[in-house]
Amino acid sequence: MDPILFAQDLQKRYPMGEVVVEALRGIDLTVRPGEFVAIMGPSGSGKSTLLHLLGGLEEASSGEVRLAERSLASLGERELTMLRRRKIGVVFQFFNLLPTMTAEENVALPLLLDGIPAREIDSRVAEALGWVGLRERARHTPDRLSGGEQQRIALARATVTGPDVILADEPTGNLDRASGAQVLDLLRRACDERGQTVLMVTHDPAAAARADRVVFLRDGRVIDEVRGPGLTSEAVVHAQARLGS
Repeated sequence: MDPILFAQDLQKRYPMGEVVVEALRGIDLTVRPGEFVAIMGPSGSGKSTLLHLLGGLEEASSGEVRLAERSLASLGERELTMLRRRKIGVVFQFFNLLPTMTAEENVALPLLLDGIPAREIDSRVAEALGWVGLRERARHTPDRLSGGEQQRIALARATVTGPDVILADEPTGNLDRASGAQVLDLLRRACDERGQTVLMVTHDPAAAARADRVVFLRDGRVIDEVRGPGLTSEAVVHAQARLGS
């Protein structure tokens, strides 16, 4: 099976005055369709930068990223925008919902941007809200939703287009344990029931243990990985201790 995401010798450098910060230093990564991959490492190890480069949200300094067998560097801005819009859903730690829009309006936004007909939008939004268990909250604005509900609305928005890949940057980092578990259940179901691919940055070993494998970064490099079946939070903690991360 061909990979859905492929990175080779991926590097990212940020000029900061006279200093150049090397955020990524030659990352190689292959992700198969339907795989759930957690990315862990200490702060500043390059986790979020890697996620942004894999999703075409930032441009690599060098190296290659391929999504669905297409090299991101070969795409024009419009082609890249369309590929991101249709192939990738993104979930952030702080929800990023538009505060003046209702839940259903937030979820509908990617479909509106893609020019989907109104009747189809209504159907797909209702389905997405049902999937995250919040159809009855459709007309609530974010200020009337709990943090866990807001994150589930954000996940509905990220998946309403039917993307191949879901990128989740600390999706449970701002939630209590019970709300975080609901979000993790949905990400796991996205893989198991829908065949979608999930890449999740996390600091939480219990969250990482929901994945099929955990990739560890340090100083902008992949230093090791652990994988299931039977992956546990204890195994993740043990790997972190062994790697000093």
